[in-house]
Amino acid sequence: MELARLFLKLGFFGFGGPAAHIAMLEDEVVERRRWMAPETFLDLVGATHLIPGPNSTEMMLHVGLLRAGWAGLLLAGLCFVGPAVLTTAALAWVYVELGEVPAVAPIFSGIQPAVLAVILGALWRLGRKAIHGPALGAVAAGTVGLLLLGLSEVSALLLGGLVGMAVLRGLRGAAGVATALLAALAGGTAQAAGAAAVPYSLQGLALFFLKVGSVLFGSGYVLVAFLQDDLVTRWGWLTDEQLLDAIAMGQFTPGPVLSTAAFIGFLLDGWTGAFVAALCIFAPSFLFVALLKPLVPRLRGNPWSAGFLDAVNAAAVALMGVVTVELGWAVLRDPVAIGIGLVSAIAVLRFRVGAPWIVTFGAVAGLLGAWVGG
Repeated sequence: MELARLFLKLGFFGFGGPAAHIAMLEDEVVERRRWMAPETFLDLVGATHLIPGPNSTEMMLHVGLLRAGWAGLLLAGLCFVGPAVLTTAALAWVYVELGEVPAVAPIFSGIQPAVLAVILGALWRLGRKAIHGPALGAVAAGTVGLLLLGLSEVSALLLGGLVGMAVLRGLRGAAGVATALLAALAGGTAQAAGAAAVPYSLQGLALFFLKVGSVLFGSGYVLVAFLQDDLVTRWGWLTDEQLLDAIAMGQFTPGPVLSTAAFIGFLLDGWTGAFVAALCIFAPSFLFVALLKPLVPRLRGNPWSAGFLDAVNAAAVALMGVVTVELGWAVLRDPVAIGIGLVSAIAVLRFRVGAPWIVTFGAVAGLLGAWVGG
């Protein structure tokens, strides 16, 4: 089945985090297969950023749902998430048995700059569709400024959407109202005080990851804060070293970063813990996507909500741009990485080479670079 093949491919080659996953998905379903218009894809991107859960996983679920109904939603989710969960759990087994994981740094160091090129290609295509006109250009620029000032991703998207909607509909003096509303939405959050260590239980593990999957906004990297606060500091289920190793494995493996949950579940309760943790952290996304599906067309059908969605789309592209710059600053630190990035960018932008081939090239080039340098 074509749908299963597509999402398995994205699951196995989906390195680089949420921005890269969305870029690969756009290349497959908009550019190559023409399953949906760029405008529809952008609407889904903007709406998905405003609900809890891993953005890229929810985008896969949306496409599966639109393409093949409820069966498509389940198939897309399992095929995209499955490879990441199984690979991460297998690495956890190696970690428990050997006390360490095999060295994969050369492969990952080559994949990272290659994935940057994939994101750049999607940014170029989506940006041309989302930022049409000076008003939406101003929304995108303002979003970049808010993110640089330290505002959270969701808050910046909400503020950009509200102000952009007001400007597009010709409403004056809306910036102050939108800012006040945003402050009401984002303010007043307080963290629980540190508590004594509590005994581990499988039920507690399930409830923890179910909670995280239900409230996690923005990129999967926000997961680190939840893990540190509860599993390490408050409950003492993991050590700092184990947490760092778990996070590293979530980034080394393809697919969503939230597959880190499977690694942690395995450390705490073997294969049962890995399955329960992965199931609970991803399950809320299936529900949120199902609830959001009928709302997106209605948003587009109303002039006010359509303006909001246009502004959120422009803000989402700006968010992807900021993430790309941050990743580029962290990744392009040596001649090998820069060379891989340049070759990959030319292949993507000039010759429209598909993401799996780009990722494969990056992995091979990273290994060769390490071999020559070593």
